[in-house]
Amino acid sequence: MVDDGGLALIVYLWGDLMAKRRSKTKFTQIHVSIPVHVLAEFDHTLGFNDSRSKKISKLMLDYARNEGNPLEHYSRKEILEHLQYKYDKDSPEDVLIQALLALH
Repeated sequence: MVDDGGLALIVYLWGDLMAKRRSKTKFTQIHVSIPVHVLAEFDHTLGFNDSRSKKISKLMLDYARNEGNPLEHYSRKEILEHLQYKYDKDSPEDVLIQALLALH
């Protein structure tokens, strides 16, 4: 004899949870024209689970909130550390960045 009562309750509660709206944020679709190579390069930076819309929204907000230089909120050391990962280990650029970090 199989008792489905517990399973039915779980399915009912799950359905109730799924019916609730998770976010009150309203979204709208926009149309923009971007060169194909720019979009391809941007998509290459996204991880498997990243959302293109979420990333573009964040970039737009960051741009709108930074009235001046977007780098002004970072220290020199943070900028150099970020640049360090753009180059191969022991490349001339990496050696230069390492030297600059050593001076900092």
